[in-house]
Amino acid sequence: MKSSSGTGQAMGVLEDLGVIRVINAYGTNTRLSGGLLDPEVAAAMAEASRVTVDMLDLQAAASRTIAGATGAEAGIVTAGASAALLLAAAACLAGLDAAAMNRLPELRGEDRFGGGGRREIVAIRSQRNMYDRALRVAGARIVEVGIPDRVSGPGVRDAAAWEVEQAIGPRTVAVYWLAQPQSLPALPEVVAVAHARGAPVIVDAAAQLPPSANLRRFIAEGADLVCFSGGKAIGGPQASGMLAGRRDLVSSALVQMLDLDLPESQFVPPPEFAPLAALRGLPHHGIGRSCKVGKEEVVGLLVALRRFVEADADARSAAWTARLHAVVAAAGAVPGVTMELLPDGAKPGLPLLMLRFADAERATDAEARLRQHQPAVHLDASRIAQGILAVNPIAVADGDVALLGAAIAACCAG
Repeated sequence: MKSSSGTGQAMGVLEDLGVIRVINAYGTNTRLSGGLLDPEVAAAMAEASRVTVDMLDLQAAASRTIAGATGAEAGIVTAGASAALLLAAAACLAGLDAAAMNRLPELRGEDRFGGGGRREIVAIRSQRNMYDRALRVAGARIVEVGIPDRVSGPGVRDAAAWEVEQAIGPRTVAVYWLAQPQSLPALPEVVAVAHARGAPVIVDAAAQLPPSANLRRFIAEGADLVCFSGGKAIGGPQASGMLAGRRDLVSSALVQMLDLDLPESQFVPPPEFAPLAALRGLPHHGIGRSCKVGKEEVVGLLVALRRFVEADADARSAAWTARLHAVVAAAGAVPGVTMELLPDGAKPGLPLLMLRFADAERATDAEARLRQHQPAVHLDASRIAQGILAVNPIAVADGDVALLGAAIAACCAG
């Protein structure tokens, strides 16, 4: 096997496949393969790969760990946050009705034009995003409320809790709330009106860590189901996520993902998923079957979650800050670029290194040259229209700090 000196980690397999590594200073986004596994997490996954287990038992263990970390009644490991969102919608659509699970994404009472059936999920228009497609994949129809004037610019209005309440009707199965700092109305307001009308609330909190307090925040504020990514700040496998919340809904989500090709008499739900005992029979393989998660991902996420919860948040932030200071030191003074460390306003505890250029044109040119560098460097270009590129430290290997600084010096000089 060949190896690369870039990060000090073995690159033999990737090199044999002809895959060229990159320096990911953008963050733990999926397009750039997420973050870096801690050796303890990788070792746990390797250990799990050498044994076989009953996945129902393993998910029961996952439920205990996730419940302890989030304050929820139950939890499961999923194949990413999008899978968690799909399963959350499926749980709200079908409940503990095996026949309804079998029909998803179709529903009883539908006509040829898609009418009828309880399938509506209320969402605030300013919170719509590309990931909420998972709700529709499960069979839901999204009903929008509000008008995002404050986002589009003409005014200050968005949506009010009473509008959410007014939209909840006999076909509503849930309310969707996107966890972002700018999201309005506030979650407790949405929960209050939704619960008053008998509708559960699904929170999409995929990338809302840090701060670690957010693990418990949304459940504490009344959410019925919360979706988290496992492959971002938690530090778990990239293809992992968590669904935490009410035991009955989490149980429904789980059974719509599991392999159920066994005699019904052999299916004995553990206490963590006791509501499954109310099923009249086992459903067919559910709509979430394609979202299955392996034992390696389950174990890896649970070890990463334990590490994330036990870690000192200030020490974690200090380590990220030190990494960025080392990048600045390695880059030195770069003509035409001002470097400044600032907190990420959306994620308390996460520092970012802002590279400020004279204008958007210069920032765009630098970003293109960085991507053509060897190894290619990817920065956060979400502020490029303001002439800013950002360095996110989470997915930068310590062994790549000097290379990153040198690349910035070589590619960003005005």
